[in-house]
Amino acid sequence: MQQTNILEYFDETIKKYPDKTAFANEDFEMTFSEVYKQSRGIGTFLFNNGYTHEPVVIFMEKHPKMITAFFGTVYGGCYYVPIDAEMPETRIELIFKKLTPRVIICDDTTYEQAQSFSFEGKIYKYDDIADTEPDDNILSDIRLKALDTDPIYIVFTSGSTGMPKGVVACHRSVIDYIENLSDVLKFNSETVFANQTPLYFDACLKELYPTLKFGATTYLVPKSYFMFPVKLVEFLNEKKINTVCWVVSALTMISAFNTFKTVTPKYLHTIAFGSEVFPIKQFRKWKEVLPEARFINLYGPTECTGMCCYYEVNREFELDEHIPVGGPFKNTEILLLKDDNTLAGEGEEGEICVRGTSLTLGYYRDFEKTNEVFVQNPLNDRYPELIYRTGDIGKLNSRGELMFVSRKDYQIKHMGHRIELGEIEFNVNMLDGITSCGAIYDKKKEKIVLYYAGDIESPELVSMLKDKLPRYMIPNKVIKLDNMPLTPNGKLDRKKLQAEYENNKSK
Repeated sequence: MQQTNILEYFDETIKKYPDKTAFANEDFEMTFSEVYKQSRGIGTFLFNNGYTHEPVVIFMEKHPKMITAFFGTVYGGCYYVPIDAEMPETRIELIFKKLTPRVIICDDTTYEQAQSFSFEGKIYKYDDIADTEPDDNILSDIRLKALDTDPIYIVFTSGSTGMPKGVVACHRSVIDYIENLSDVLKFNSETVFANQTPLYFDACLKELYPTLKFGATTYLVPKSYFMFPVKLVEFLNEKKINTVCWVVSALTMISAFNTFKTVTPKYLHTIAFGSEVFPIKQFRKWKEVLPEARFINLYGPTECTGMCCYYEVNREFELDEHIPVGGPFKNTEILLLKDDNTLAGEGEEGEICVRGTSLTLGYYRDFEKTNEVFVQNPLNDRYPELIYRTGDIGKLNSRGELMFVSRKDYQIKHMGHRIELGEIEFNVNMLDGITSCGAIYDKKKEKIVLYYAGDIESPELVSMLKDKLPRYMIPNKVIKLDNMPLTPNGKLDRKKLQAEYENNKSK
């Protein structure tokens, strides 16, 4: 029978592994039976209190109980909206304005802050509702009436106007994603994940739902460990982590600071990475330490349910090469569309557009923004068919593999030339002594500004770039930082770089 609900994974796993650890952090763990009982209790509570088919805000610290609250929301026939105490209050208020939710689930650490929000609904503490006795009849009736197109979650991404955009994903897109990802990465009941990302990003799907599907185990890595790479790798070894699905900067933070001279990850056999380009010099350090491990590059926007393309690294790459994005998951197609909406040929650049069941439902209460990027397939004039325009530029190499080139908004016009800022960053990252970098553009002064962290000084860096880049691509201003700013998800925070530049410019 075809699966239509993400929680059907749990129905089978609870029979096989009731006493096995499902989710844990450094000092707390929950078994599958504990997660099962408490999430079903939360689902029963929500329904009995009149909440159905609506957003439930989960405002808790990163914790196994927060994950259980996600599942409880879905059991109750609602969809969860994770937010985090680390988010600026102004952003949280904008999210609440968009959602107008009636209910928040929080914990002891977030309860007081939750009461300060502009919010007229009910606030419940997790511990007060998780002990609700599950009502099998109620939960069965909710499941019977549910559709695979019903929402599971809303995650909020940045909006160009300053208003966050809430991406709505449904059971069908998440199920297809988990099935495809599991097949590619070969998850099983012996998989032990280390979750790196905050739980209010869709990136955590890679661990949460495969854990339910296979009876695997997920450890939530303390955020502070990513400031201390030796301690981080020791944590991986202590918990016998064998699988990570991390952003590139989390991996390069380990390799760039010579961590492997002190400690190596003994159990890792599967390393999936994405969201950024993996510098080959850093990739080689990982490959040298873990020669038998599988390395898989993942690509995909939040609007397409996590990731939609993959490439398993199976050949050597030169320092000036990029690791391909590869090809799409099953039941997904990538269209490379040029400006005239025709398909790009080999070596031609085009916008990466996605079609298939990986597409989410769009943006919550924002049909205008939804209709700008979830559009009719211009290659199909016969019937309605949506594609998602990612805003990413890609091209096919001679092997037919998809290559990520840049974001549309990283493309500038400078000295009469069209330049990808990502190409400048790529060449900087190739240099010895560089740990990370980011480039921005001052349109008014027509200057390329490069920020970087590393062991070399800026004049030496500029001199080295003259051998790699044409004159018009050499940064006009080069600024060394102790550490590059990162988003909560661990990616380079370009907005902070821009703000840093604007602040210093005005002084």
